[in-house]
Amino acid sequence: MSQVTFDFRDSSVVITGGAGGIGAGIGALFARAGARVAVWDRDPGAFPGGWEPAALLAADVTDEASLREAFAQTLDHLGSVDIVVSSAGITGPVGPLWEYDADDWRRVVDIDLTGAFLTAKTVVPHMRARGYGRIITVASIAGKEATTSLSAYTAAKHGVVGMTKVLAREVVKDGITVNAIAPAMVKTELFSQLTEEFIDRTRALIPLARFLTVDELAATVAWIASDQCGFTTGQTFDLSGGRADY
Repeated sequence: MSQVTFDFRDSSVVITGGAGGIGAGIGALFARAGARVAVWDRDPGAFPGGWEPAALLAADVTDEASLREAFAQTLDHLGSVDIVVSSAGITGPVGPLWEYDADDWRRVVDIDLTGAFLTAKTVVPHMRARGYGRIITVASIAGKEATTSLSAYTAAKHGVVGMTKVLAREVVKDGITVNAIAPAMVKTELFSQLTEEFIDRTRALIPLARFLTVDELAATVAWIASDQCGFTTGQTFDLSGGRADY
């Protein structure tokens, strides 16, 4: 597949969960396009290399104080923040709701939903003061429909979609757009958390009969963050290979 070309040479970008998986892939594209990229991750030592972020910072998206500290350090490195991609997340255990451990439920919701909320809460005042910003939240096809055996993840991602819509309306006159993406499964290290049966069943639900690639997802995020997508906010961009039809 040919590479999509973007120009973000004047942009500062924050990627949460950027030390691995789709976050690292998104960050790599922004870096290739000239952006100054700050990676926030609970385990920055897991960063795979292959490109050089402008800042690689420890941050726990479930801890507001940790995010405030990462943001302050980011401003020291980058001066400002134009784009935030909230991609930190976990899938959680696979199993029916009635067997789901309550502590596992809380952990998934805390990271996937509350983490997106706290990240937005941290950066929005800065963006409002500057009169510009792009916030992209990583939801999921599970945020648009029921995904059996992933009740906590599905609930959290539905919450991310709802939060994205609300925040978009709240900052619509501040020069900030807020959008989500709803990908089907992307083959990353998160596959290690899933059973082969679940992976095969999920692939069978995708009409294109394959999984989304990180490059495809990153290109969509970059377009949403670009000036070419300045008139769309509060929306959830589908990346489900035809699985969702709305």
